[in-house]
Amino acid sequence: MKSSRILTLLMLTAATALGAAELPYLRKQGTAAQLIVDGQPLLMRGGELSNSHGEPDFLRESWPKLKALNLNTIVAPVYWDVIEPTEGKFDFASVDGLIADARTSEMRLVLLWFGSWKNSMSCYTPAWVKTDTDRFPRARTSGGQSLEILTPFATANRDTDARAFATLMRHLRETDGTQHTVVLVQVENEIGMIPEARDRHPAADAAFAAPVPTELINYLTKHRESLAPELRERWVGRGARTSGSWNEVFGESPATNELFMAWAFGRYVEVVAAAGRKEYALPLYVNAALIRPGYQPGQYPSAGPLPHLIDVWRAAAPTLDFISPDIYFPNFTEWADRYVRSGNPLFVPEALRSPEAAVNNLYVFGACNGMGFSPFGIESISQSAASYLTASNDLIRQLTPLIAAHQGKGTMTSLLPPAAEQRKAHDVVLGGVTLSATYERLEAPGLADGVINEAGDRSANRTVLPAGAIVIQLGTDEFLIGGIGVTITFSALTPGDPLIGILSCAEGRYEAGVWKHLRWLNGDQTHQGRHVRLEPGRFSLQRVKLYRYQ
Repeated sequence: MKSSRILTLLMLTAATALGAAELPYLRKQGTAAQLIVDGQPLLMRGGELSNSHGEPDFLRESWPKLKALNLNTIVAPVYWDVIEPTEGKFDFASVDGLIADARTSEMRLVLLWFGSWKNSMSCYTPAWVKTDTDRFPRARTSGGQSLEILTPFATANRDTDARAFATLMRHLRETDGTQHTVVLVQVENEIGMIPEARDRHPAADAAFAAPVPTELINYLTKHRESLAPELRERWVGRGARTSGSWNEVFGESPATNELFMAWAFGRYVEVVAAAGRKEYALPLYVNAALIRPGYQPGQYPSAGPLPHLIDVWRAAAPTLDFISPDIYFPNFTEWADRYVRSGNPLFVPEALRSPEAAVNNLYVFGACNGMGFSPFGIESISQSAASYLTASNDLIRQLTPLIAAHQGKGTMTSLLPPAAEQRKAHDVVLGGVTLSATYERLEAPGLADGVINEAGDRSANRTVLPAGAIVIQLGTDEFLIGGIGVTITFSALTPGDPLIGILSCAEGRYEAGVWKHLRWLNGDQTHQGRHVRLEPGRFSLQRVKLYRYQ
């Protein structure tokens, strides 16, 4: 997460024998960061495999379905227990099979390192790690009970994981260093402490009683004004102390226990990530399981790379390029916004594979300048959700050059209902114009002999549909709007200013970056010039020119 890493990846060792510009890297684009692969921005139209679907022979029959979804990236696990079944002896057949099949399907890969932790637990560690608890100790509860979680306070745990991860990265360099099928690597998976807020292993207790590390104090002091508000309030509210134990600096509370564990997990991951980076300088990130409303540290996987802990993770693990959310909750926009509020690049490696995934991805790319979006269990997506996602991914594919050009420049946004039952118009300002959006979540009523059917709400018998849009400002009072189930009116920012009307509206699509006109929509489809409407149930793309009049 170093700013220098966001600008470019220049740190390649001599062992790679490759130029940095040839590798996937993150490039600054305005206020955003883009993933550059083979010289071009890659917007990852992704899908994450189920945990046990990543073995090549089992996955092979699913590739045609994945391709049909208009995906360009698959997020796939790499299992430590599979690649190192015997200590020091590695078998990369599963990894090589994934890479070969991805190339055949013209897909990129994001690999997930299921190493020390997966969803908090240490379930993918090799048998020789699991069964030797003296050498590889576990975290403990306050009652002294061992957990199925490797403690981050044991150097043997950390260094053994780091060696395995470095070996994996070396193998990727040797087998994929010129073709770049693998474009990102996730270090561990949904790290977190549960069912208590902190580890009570004796080494953990000793570290908790010791002074807060100087590296963290220095980071807090240097970034005092830009810290995540939750952390700044806790530290500054206690007097912004620059020395003392964890309880003395941050106060005695479950939140302090979580800060302590975030630092421990982050330092552990830094050693693992740095060992891998030394072998092959691909971008690296970590992901987080999010917090249910009202839950306290210990009731969820605490201390992971959550937005209120981003500064602790940045200080502890500077080799990482960014942190990512796994968003399964309905307040998608709230979580996405929290992850970009401090300049963190957004990639959503896991999300609910519901019909709403087809519009949530528009929000990631348009409103958050994101790099990618991946519904989880993609090989099992249902037909309804699949059809919407396929159409949405086609829209993103068409718009990729435009999205990439506008990211980080304040000339693009997305529209999603702020609440599940959004009734009031949703106002967004773009290009000096107020866009007021309403959302149609139900199947449109039919027509009978040319008369609009207004027989009443039949919502009980009508399917709830996704609704959302991406909006790109092409020029002064000119917009490109793509999506589904959204009606937009336009107004001036200041009362009394000239009114805004629709000069023209056309439906079309982009083919090889060139706009192809399909039809004009200046009549009934725009309510005689009153609004732009993306009808429910169907993704469409419209170019709109506005004009001002008194």
